[in-house]
Amino acid sequence: MNASLDRRVVVLVVPAAITWAPPGRSPEAWRQALAEDTYEVLAALDRVDVAVAVASPPPSASAAASGADPLAAIAALTWPGTPVYSVDPARPVLDAVEKAGPAAAVVAVSYDVPDLPGLLIGKLFRALSSADIAVCPAEDGTLAAIGVNRPTVDWVTAAAPTFDTPLATLENLKPRRHAVAIGPGWHRLRSLADIARLDPGLEGWDATRSLLRGA
Repeated sequence: MNASLDRRVVVLVVPAAITWAPPGRSPEAWRQALAEDTYEVLAALDRVDVAVAVASPPPSASAAASGADPLAAIAALTWPGTPVYSVDPARPVLDAVEKAGPAAAVVAVSYDVPDLPGLLIGKLFRALSSADIAVCPAEDGTLAAIGVNRPTVDWVTAAAPTFDTPLATLENLKPRRHAVAIGPGWHRLRSLADIARLDPGLEGWDATRSLLRGA
């Protein structure tokens, strides 16, 4: 039996850099804290392979030698053996899906959901048994996670969804009623107001919690 027929992959997608952070924190420290916590959520999932994609062109040799390699900083946050690779910033989700290797389905997850319940990822994989694409909508109108069936069908390839693609756009493009599955929603941390959604009593998101406390 072809193992790829049963293989499921979840890919954390991280931007090479961000421009915002809570007051008194650097954007780079904030990016790394969010990415680390979201990665830990994914790494704890059962029966899936985990990879990390950084939305940046591959670094030049001189950039890597100078320590300016955006992949290296993120790779340092992962468990040994986790694949970490560059993806095209213009199509980060589908590039991450394609580079994940042979699989029955791949779920790409935005880096800024450090308190995401792992159960929501499982729901996307289950939805992909009948849908071409399954999404976890974010409260701000964007998408927190995007699941894609493999091989990727033509209309999804043409749509090239990203985490900023409005759900309405996918609904308008879908060729049949159940081509797009909508999972439970969640929240992304994209502004200072979003931090209020973090539940201090919820376990996890340790790196984000420490940074917010100033540790």
